[in-house]
Amino acid sequence: MATGLAIDERGRTDVWRVAMVIPLQGPAGLFGPSCEAITDLAVCELNEGGGILGREVAVELVDGGAPPAQVAAELRDLVDRGAVDAVSGWHISSVRHAIAPVLADRVPYVYTSLYEGGERRPGVFCSGETPRCQIAPALRWLRDNVGARRWFVVGDDYVWPRGSTAAVRRYAHEFDLRISGEAFVSLGTADMGHVVDLVQRTPCDGVLMLLVGQDAVEFNRCFAARGLHERLVRFSPLMEENMLIASGAGGTRNLFAAAGYFRSLVSADAMDLLGSYVRLHGPSAPPLNNAAESCYEGLRALHQLAHRAGTADLRELNAAVDGTAYHGPRGTVEFHGPQAAQRVHLAVADGYEFDVVTQL
Repeated sequence: MATGLAIDERGRTDVWRVAMVIPLQGPAGLFGPSCEAITDLAVCELNEGGGILGREVAVELVDGGAPPAQVAAELRDLVDRGAVDAVSGWHISSVRHAIAPVLADRVPYVYTSLYEGGERRPGVFCSGETPRCQIAPALRWLRDNVGARRWFVVGDDYVWPRGSTAAVRRYAHEFDLRISGEAFVSLGTADMGHVVDLVQRTPCDGVLMLLVGQDAVEFNRCFAARGLHERLVRFSPLMEENMLIASGAGGTRNLFAAAGYFRSLVSADAMDLLGSYVRLHGPSAPPLNNAAESCYEGLRALHQLAHRAGTADLRELNAAVDGTAYHGPRGTVEFHGPQAAQRVHLAVADGYEFDVVTQL
């Protein structure tokens, strides 16, 4: 198949190399296989369409589940050696804070994860959801439709849960809600019994879960084992199909999630993505989910940004980002400054799948 990729006089393809920082270990490690698989699809599609700026796209995987300083050191080495031209991928905010200074004024960085908001460093383009578009409307909907007004916040103890909780306190005042209690645990906490004890003793209508990957799975299992799913709702802005499977069908009753993408979305673009993913990897592929799909969005965002700027020069990309837009599985995504705006959906867990309830 002709791709239209640039070839130099010696017949070599000019390659645009992207470091994809995705978790291969730790609490978020269960996202890793899905993130890697969807990245393969995005690269195939981009190269079939001529690559980025006529250059073939190739990916260098970096383990975003390693300690943040270690991830930063690996990226510094890659950039110093000229081994990568851009960085993207799903990883936690602690990793973003470690690697953004390393990449500053050197290569573009599209951060794909939902996060606490407020990132304004030049060269960092955020394509994920923020609390104002994701958590706030979900809390309002759950107040109006489920009667959840009193919330207990459970989170991992790092940047995203802390920053999001600060935002939730503002939303509580705005929506006439009450924060009945808060508890934060170390990443990788296997025993959630003491946290569930606190929830059980606290008068509340629901639990806001700001837990990552396996930590949320452990909480779901313990929560359901106590029978709390019978009387309390749970809401998480970070819950996907791998986590549902690991939690068990009995651990996901009355569990709501909000995201820009769910595998069960029935829009034409979302269904096209799922079909392409299964054709490439087969029916036994790692479950497609919102964390993985964000990696697809990251590469699409890099492509559209470079196309609009007409160059890979970072200064030109910074100048071109405002108003850059593209259409894909999440619908139309448009950057307002360095932050993307997008549709967000609320879904309720139904065994190992999500039933999308409404667009927020």
